[in-house]
Amino acid sequence: MTQCLINRRAEFAASHRYWLPELSETENTEQFGACALFPGHGHNYVLFVSMAGEIAANGMVLNLSDVKYTIDREVVTLLNFRYLNTAMPEFEQTLPTTENIARVIWQRLEAHLPLVNIRLYEHPELWADYQGKDMQANLTVSTHFSAAHRLALDSLTLAENQEIYGKCARVNGHGHNYHLEVSISGEIDRRTGMIADLGKFQQAIEEFVIEPLDHTFLNKDIPYFASIVPTAENIAVYIQKVLTLPIRQIGAKLHCVKLIESPNNSCEVFGEAELGADELESSSEQAIFEQNLPQLALAT
Repeated sequence: MTQCLINRRAEFAASHRYWLPELSETENTEQFGACALFPGHGHNYVLFVSMAGEIAANGMVLNLSDVKYTIDREVVTLLNFRYLNTAMPEFEQTLPTTENIARVIWQRLEAHLPLVNIRLYEHPELWADYQGKDMQANLTVSTHFSAAHRLALDSLTLAENQEIYGKCARVNGHGHNYHLEVSISGEIDRRTGMIADLGKFQQAIEEFVIEPLDHTFLNKDIPYFASIVPTAENIAVYIQKVLTLPIRQIGAKLHCVKLIESPNNSCEVFGEAELGADELESSSEQAIFEQNLPQLALAT
């Protein structure tokens, strides 16, 4: 029999508030920002339920009508047009963050469906993945920057570079609107529902990636690329390098950097960068990190 992965999409609209009653109003505002405002805010959530199994004689892994009914019964009818903080008892102790909602959805469905992954989009630029590993989850932020580059090796002639890189070796370079997805992994806090503070996560991406790279000519403006060809693959590795320490600083681990150069080309690198002590001491990335460390530390 052939194993197959299938996916079912669902939607629900709901509101929530990040608020812990044991904290004062000031403390809640400091920790959760605008998400602590009364009476809360809402999202149009999009859910993808991934399941795996063998293809049966009828050509199906599962009857999708049955799958739809199960998701509607166990999840959608309970969450749609609800205030999540009180919609389920699971959210009374752990706040309904994106990552925690994904975890609770898994718990509601695991007895009924052969789950592989739950992906929940809070909006198109923020989503969480959960795979049934206790409090372990992934959180992804999507963003973009624009930059120019030229693909060429200094040791080669123009003709030789064009043989390797084609039009990308043209002397004056060319540009892209890069789409970037950064995923972190960590333990969901049993009270706040968070892997890490979302604001600090977004701030790290902005300070270490977007602000330095946006509207630059990578070969000339970023010292790292003075001797390294700024292919999409190498740019992704660079982003992995500059984000590894800031993400650790907010209490999570870098899981994946996905860089989409164009609708036809993308690449992904997984895990944290391997940075030796000597490299950290001498690298421009560490200098930037240390410069910004006080702000991140104050926010922790």
